[in-house]
Amino acid sequence: MRKIGRRNTNNLLELSMLISLEGKKTLISGAGSGIGRAIAKRFAEAGSDLVLLDIDEKGLCQTRDTMQKFTSRVSICKLDLSKKAQIDSLWEDFNNEIPDILINNAGIYPFKNFLELDEDELNKTIDVNLNSIFWMCQNFIKKRINKGGIIVNLSSIEAILPFKEDLAHYSVSKAGVLALTRSLARDYGRNNFRINTILPGAIKTPGTDILVKMAISKMKVKLIKTGYDFQNRLALGRWGNPDEVAKVALFLCSDLASYVQGVMLPVDGGFLSS
Repeated sequence: MRKIGRRNTNNLLELSMLISLEGKKTLISGAGSGIGRAIAKRFAEAGSDLVLLDIDEKGLCQTRDTMQKFTSRVSICKLDLSKKAQIDSLWEDFNNEIPDILINNAGIYPFKNFLELDEDELNKTIDVNLNSIFWMCQNFIKKRINKGGIIVNLSSIEAILPFKEDLAHYSVSKAGVLALTRSLARDYGRNNFRINTILPGAIKTPGTDILVKMAISKMKVKLIKTGYDFQNRLALGRWGNPDEVAKVALFLCSDLASYVQGVMLPVDGGFLSS
């Protein structure tokens, strides 16, 4: 029986080794639920140690509890990503144990009419969805400038094709993630950094479930119609689940994607292509 990690007769790494993250440490933000929790599970299964961040400490504990069947070491940290000082402090505490992989997943999507949006609401959305990724990436690259590393930033299909009303501030923040990712991929690829972004869409998460229930319970006709139109645009005819995003994140962070750089990869059931 062949050992995991051996090369085959063509001197290529075997598939089990290509997908393995053993010996790696991955930092995942927004890991308290939804897509972040799903990514944590898949990365633990692939053998990576984990550092999980979220402002929801209870959710983080629940995510950690689901990791018990894996051998990965898991640490959690409650963090307000809208605060640069907290982000900088986190990276200072790593000392020599710098993560090899950074997954910027955390985000918020508060609905608000553009004409009613105030400065605090805009700043909060930009701080969490864009600025936090900027500062997380900056710290990561500084710490690993002589080693390289892997970054996956999560944007949204709304960055490409705004579909829901009252999310202009959200769309702007997620479009910024695309620009940041491609700029960093260009600037630091020669320093052995692989940097890509995922555009999720139509993914069932606790957040989207709340929106559906609110639309129905409060008879928000416009929101119900938006949901109906959105569903009809899905080429696969169904919503996705967080694990379907997690598997793509694992691909991008594995050696299967060793020559993938600066991509914007939709995981949206065909929404953008329809």
